[in-house]
Amino acid sequence: MIKRYEKPEPYDEGMLDVGDGCQVYWQVRGAPDGKPAVVVHGGPGGGFARNAYAMFDPARYKLVMFDQRGCGDSTPHASEPGTDMRLNTTRHLIADMERLREHLGIERWLLYGYSWGSVLSLAYAEQHPDRVSQIILAAVDVGRRRDVEWLYGEAGRIYPEARDRFIAGAGRPDDGDVVGAYVRLMEDPDPAVREKAVIDWCEWEDALVSHEPQGKAGVFIGKPGPARVALVRICAHYNAHYLFLEDGALIRDATRLEGIPGVLVHGRLDMNAPLEGVWELARAWPDAELLVAEDAGHFDSETKTHYIYDAVSRFAGR
Repeated sequence: MIKRYEKPEPYDEGMLDVGDGCQVYWQVRGAPDGKPAVVVHGGPGGGFARNAYAMFDPARYKLVMFDQRGCGDSTPHASEPGTDMRLNTTRHLIADMERLREHLGIERWLLYGYSWGSVLSLAYAEQHPDRVSQIILAAVDVGRRRDVEWLYGEAGRIYPEARDRFIAGAGRPDDGDVVGAYVRLMEDPDPAVREKAVIDWCEWEDALVSHEPQGKAGVFIGKPGPARVALVRICAHYNAHYLFLEDGALIRDATRLEGIPGVLVHGRLDMNAPLEGVWELARAWPDAELLVAEDAGHFDSETKTHYIYDAVSRFAGR
């Protein structure tokens, strides 16, 4: 039986100076002496889900949530045109997470990452394996070039009309670099140009999840204005640089996770990240268990939710 816990109010929160003029917002909920766990949110640039606590027993977990650079309540915000995106890379985010862990006096923590959060969790864990107790990843992305090219290119074989609109929104660039074109549009001095790019990008993202069993209309386009702008600007920036990762590195370096128990939860029908990637990760990481929800896509079905809840419950006492 899945129990969704009542919302515990934060008992500690603040803005962490991570350098480069950036402040990262964080909060801690649950039990001060509980098992430390950190929620690594998706996007990139999505900000942490304010209901991310629901799977974690507040009597057993010390739950850390934070907004990655440029989004949520962190500053400077990527919706502000003057924010320097060169200071927002995977390397920066890994360093921010480690600085937050040290700031909170946590020796080791469980990582819970969803979507892009799975990429960042893996990258962090492979760099700091001695600081990780367990890992739970859902809607798993493994950060390869082919995964980026699927998300913003090859998936158009299934949604050709939406893909054509996405390319048109980028101005049909001669070099074929559609994501790079959106990066340039998001840096345009004309706010009307930036807003149109935001809408065109979100319509593509919405199309990818539109026919999932748990799909909802307007998930991305319905975000509040500044949050939507930050999401698109950060997403385009990261994906234009292939997530600032060496191709295939997260699977290649999965041997660094030896001894760290992991649970990988994925929907068979996930259009954002085909199952093949997480299947290869599970083969490279012997301590990980792969659970496939046959009735789910990128969003959670009852089955997928059960798998996540069960993993969180199992790891609470370890």
